[in-house]
Amino acid sequence: MTTRGEKMKRWIVGLAGLFALGLAGLPALGGDQHKVTLMLGGKFCDLYKGEVESALKKIAGVTAVDLKSMKGHAIVTTDPGKVKPDQLTAAVNALKGDGWHCKAEVMK
Repeated sequence: MTTRGEKMKRWIVGLAGLFALGLAGLPALGGDQHKVTLMLGGKFCDLYKGEVESALKKIAGVTAVDLKSMKGHAIVTTDPGKVKPDQLTAAVNALKGDGWHCKAEVMK
């Protein structure tokens, strides 16, 4: 027969295990992310921020896109080694074809 304290201890250990499993499925925080800043140039970039964000997020390895922190820029967070900066610029530059007047360049 188990005591109330033993039951509580098992419950807490089980809950801690479930919590640890849940955290294992989350992306790593901190140093395991890479940021690329794109300068967006052209007269129509501001009108199509949603499309720019969607195009960048479709690239495998892109974990976040920030279009608000720096006006005229996209700060793209990626998994290290999975995305080349040229992929990011190509996604923006090909979004609406040649005449759409919004180009992306990687900031160095």
